[in-house]
Amino acid sequence: MKIISTPSAPAAIGPYSQGIVSNGFLFTSGQIPLVPESMAFVDGTIEEQTKRVLENLDAVLAAAGTHWNRVIKTTVFMVDLADFGKMNGVYEQHLGDARPARSTVQVAALPRGAKIEIELIAEAGEGN
Repeated sequence: MKIISTPSAPAAIGPYSQGIVSNGFLFTSGQIPLVPESMAFVDGTIEEQTKRVLENLDAVLAAAGTHWNRVIKTTVFMVDLADFGKMNGVYEQHLGDARPARSTVQVAALPRGAKIEIELIAEAGEGN
């Protein structure tokens, strides 16, 4: 196993890694809307939070030498599924033509009062 860590994504705020590569696959921890440089929380709309979460995942994917077209599965955790359409619009635009499998579930609460958290599984890049 190889730990993936990049300053371009929020630092782990507990006993976990941003991502792990094992047997050619990247498994990320869930990302919430934190700005990596300051660890400031993006306390904005679901669209703003989704954009920040996806940018954080971009950084972890890049650190593992991979990209959205190699993402196999995402899991989206939301505190209010009434925001699904707004989240989905940002998600679709950000992913371009990538179409990983996806589950979306409503949860009671997320860290720091986030409206959204996303984790993913992807094929890792060469050398990982």
